Amino acid sequence: MKYRRFGRTDWQVSEVGYGMWGMAGWTASDDEQSAKSLDLAVEKGVNFFDTAWGYGEGHSEELLGELVKRHPSKKIYTASKIPPKNFQWPAKPEYDFDDSYPTEHIMEYTHKTLRNLNLEQIDLMQFHTWDDVWSDREEWQRAIEDLKTSGKVAAMGVSMNRWEPENGIKALKTGLLDAVQVIYNIFDQAPVDVLFPLCKELDIATIARVPFDEGTLTGNITKETTFPEGDWRGTYFVPENLISSVEHADALRPLIPEGMTMAEMALRFILMNDNVGTTIPGMRKQRNVLANTATSDGKGLPKELYQELKKHRWDRVPTSWSQ
Repeated sequence: MKYRRFGRTDWQVSEVGYGMWGMAGWTASDDEQSAKSLDLAVEKGVNFFDTAWGYGEGHSEELLGELVKRHPSKKIYTASKIPPKNFQWPAKPEYDFDDSYPTEHIMEYTHKTLRNLNLEQIDLMQFHTWDDVWSDREEWQRAIEDLKTSGKVAAMGVSMNRWEPENGIKALKTGLLDAVQVIYNIFDQAPVDVLFPLCKELDIATIARVPFDEGTLTGNITKETTFPEGDWRGTYFVPENLISSVEHADALRPLIPEGMTMAEMALRFILMNDNVGTTIPGMRKQRNVLANTATSDGKGLPKELYQELKKHRWDRVPTSWSQ
């Protein structure tokens, strides 16, 4: 496993981290299977685990807390997210700040997370949604300072809305945020335009989420794919999105090197960008852990292939189903 400096925190985090949404927010999640996959990830060198209260109303956080307890001799960086008070994803400009992140709500859910983790301090707490119309509000800025001063939170970050990598630039410029989480993959390359250069300038760490475009870039989703009732992906991959996503993924198939999967190519593409601090694929099964961690070997992709993949950038805008 290769490690990268995590912005101004100076943490050395595994370049392949672990996204824990699938541990509680999707159908077919199984705690015993999850624990085995998490333990295997630690064994393979993963030390950055990202969860949220919103993943199973704290259940995923509890699984992370148990993981930390099982590995007392290893430094495991814990990251979670405060849900908006109105529990609406993503944030929209018309949502009032006081209905989203009032001080008492920030404090309440930080303490809930700490209880779920069974820890005195979390390494990285993040706002799970954001809209830059809130950036000038002093309440969230003072809340961050209070949480850091009290030792409850070591670093603070923000998670950008889907397909809005610049809707948070003002907040980052306050100097109070240490990390930003954003969708970045072969299709979603927009963060390289403004966000990544700003983060480099301000020494803000970046977390590349959704490396497989919610599954499209694994190459396993087809135009006939359906999802079990209650599975979030069923509301995301509506026909309009499913068909176009599969077509974009199919266009990549001729480029996959022999002996490599589309998923491996997708992860290696992300790791080629040194502005990325870590990427957080979901890994519910042990075979996924083995495959994903194996991409952290410093080899990346051939430069010609990397340049060709850049041409598959697919700029999208938020819509009713994009959430």
